[in-house]
Amino acid sequence: MLNVAIVGPGLVGGALIEQLVAHTQSPRFARLPIAVVGLINSKRMALSSTAFTAADLAQWQTTLLGDSAEPADLSRFADTLSAVSGGATAVVDCTSSDAIAALYPSWLTRGLHVVTPNKKGFSGEMSLFREIERLASSPLGPSVYHEATVGAGLPVLSTLNDLVRTGDRIIKIEGIFSGTLSYLFNNFSAPGASHSFSACVAVAKANGYTEPDPRDDLNGMDVARKVTILGRVAGLDIGTDTLPVENIVPEALRGVSTAEEFMERLPEFDDHFSKLNKEALQSGSVLRYVGFVDGVEGQSSVKLARYPLDHPFASLKGSDNIIAFTTERFPNPLIIQGAGAGAAVTAFGIFSDLIKIAERFGSGLADPKF
Repeated sequence: MLNVAIVGPGLVGGALIEQLVAHTQSPRFARLPIAVVGLINSKRMALSSTAFTAADLAQWQTTLLGDSAEPADLSRFADTLSAVSGGATAVVDCTSSDAIAALYPSWLTRGLHVVTPNKKGFSGEMSLFREIERLASSPLGPSVYHEATVGAGLPVLSTLNDLVRTGDRIIKIEGIFSGTLSYLFNNFSAPGASHSFSACVAVAKANGYTEPDPRDDLNGMDVARKVTILGRVAGLDIGTDTLPVENIVPEALRGVSTAEEFMERLPEFDDHFSKLNKEALQSGSVLRYVGFVDGVEGQSSVKLARYPLDHPFASLKGSDNIIAFTTERFPNPLIIQGAGAGAAVTAFGIFSDLIKIAERFGSGLADPKF
């Protein structure tokens, strides 16, 4: 049995709970039993020595984390989970919190596995990344899986890990890592497209593709965190503090106080983006916002770049992500493409990592804590 506790069950955590409940009702459960035994948000928590029922999980917001739930206490939450018997226990961090990521070493020290889509522990301070890496290095556990930090449910990190572990030489990793920026430039920069940049941003925001403040997408930092994670997994000493990142938010709008004011003033800069797009199209190219991991020269970056019309990045549609691995064994890039955002696919990525832990440690025999 793999026991699972979820920190910050919101949109993604809720989708994961739905998938785990469906798993308990499938024939697969007999071979890979996975039980939810803990939930905690910023105010309340629920813990159990046995699996929560499907009925309780179906209404977890009210039945498990309702007004009668006990106050949240992350330290006691982890202590209780470390004493759970009957198999291994994994903590799933569904937050985007630096403070929660800083707790991973203490969880690992307690023998708890960690699965997360939270980028902060793997793209922040190198010392934290190294400590997590050290504590998760034993084949006997505990382990850390974070596939969903880069491509939601896409097999990006698992592919990179396989390349690294088999001794392949990473030459470069190049990709469109942001569903938001993919959607924007797929619609703005294409032959025959006629919408202004500000109009494309407005449509993306109305459809829920952007953050509440689109500057949080346009400044490139989310892509920078993903590039940092990929670089570190590939063995590079890289960080968001040293990585060149092109912030495409017009400088005059970076300091405006509200998202509403930003959106109102963005049309003032349509001519700037139109000029960039026109120059690209005249050269037979399109604009794409990309992250680049340079495994040879160390010149990794995040930037707006041109790609010829016959390049795979130029033909991307919708809000898909695309990642190309160029290696010694794959001189013609190994390409992964698909939905790189959304609650269901992110939950799938987390669930896939949980299955890996269940297969390795779920019997309780491989983990010295159980």
